[in-house]
Amino acid sequence: MMAAKARTSSLLDRLPPVRGELIADAPLAPLTWFRVGGHAEVLFRPADADDLAAFLKGTPEDVPVTVVGVGSNLLVREGGVPGVVIRLGREFMNIDVQEGDCVRAGAAALDVAVSRAAQEAGIAGLEFFRGIPGSIGGALRMNAGAYGRETKDVLVAAVAIDRKGERHVLTLADMDYSYRHSGAPEELIFVEALFQGAPGDKAEILVRMNEITASREATQPIRTRTGGSTFKNPDGKKSWQLIDAAGCRGLRKGGAQVSELHCNFLINTGDATATDIEDLGEEVRARVKETSGVTLHWEIRRIGVRAEDTNKSGGRA
Repeated sequence: MMAAKARTSSLLDRLPPVRGELIADAPLAPLTWFRVGGHAEVLFRPADADDLAAFLKGTPEDVPVTVVGVGSNLLVREGGVPGVVIRLGREFMNIDVQEGDCVRAGAAALDVAVSRAAQEAGIAGLEFFRGIPGSIGGALRMNAGAYGRETKDVLVAAVAIDRKGERHVLTLADMDYSYRHSGAPEELIFVEALFQGAPGDKAEILVRMNEITASREATQPIRTRTGGSTFKNPDGKKSWQLIDAAGCRGLRKGGAQVSELHCNFLINTGDATATDIEDLGEEVRARVKETSGVTLHWEIRRIGVRAEDTNKSGGRA
């Protein structure tokens, strides 16, 4: 423990001054929907995009930098996250409706808020964001989608900052999108996006959004501690069907459980650890592989150090 505190203090000494917040040994579990996991060695909440750029420019290249959003599709391991974890806050939540049926949104803006702003402006095509429980930054990074549409279908451009603090404007082609994946460089931190919709009737758009809401509530365990869809759908197949066929519906490991309502959701029943959840996911993958020959790939993002790895090294990251 003393060694971990010494490392954190040493890291703080190496970081540039900021206008936002630098928090040492910050708990990350409260920032995730699973409500599990360890601490960030240092948590940085930038005051604005300029503060973020200056911080990245002044941070030594050997310091790991990890970006997190609202934690809806994130699993933080118990051993914590070495280096700096960056979380964009209120200053990155702006949503502006612009001419030409466009919506500009900050990376920390909630997907549902973007869909709502578009609806209120009579802009159609962004309703699917109502079914994605995350923020725009995450949607950009993973080409998030739901109910027949994906981020790539509406994105015009994204603004990002690299590890040298330089600003980049990426077109749709630059994002190199595929299913639940972007080929844009991992070091880029998205701060803003511009989306293109189409003229629409406010009432009709609202009906569609309400249908999406009703569908999610009826088919997904959205009122539990979950991380959203756990595995990507394989080509031509649905993960939940493969998981169900493998006999994993309701399967438990410690305090983690495969949802009875939707097999592609893992839930924290109340006392799960990150290890419980990750090990349960791996057990599901193994059973699906054995019964169907299909290898499931994680959609939930997993970060940090596993607890047993921390114990071997003698302290928390």
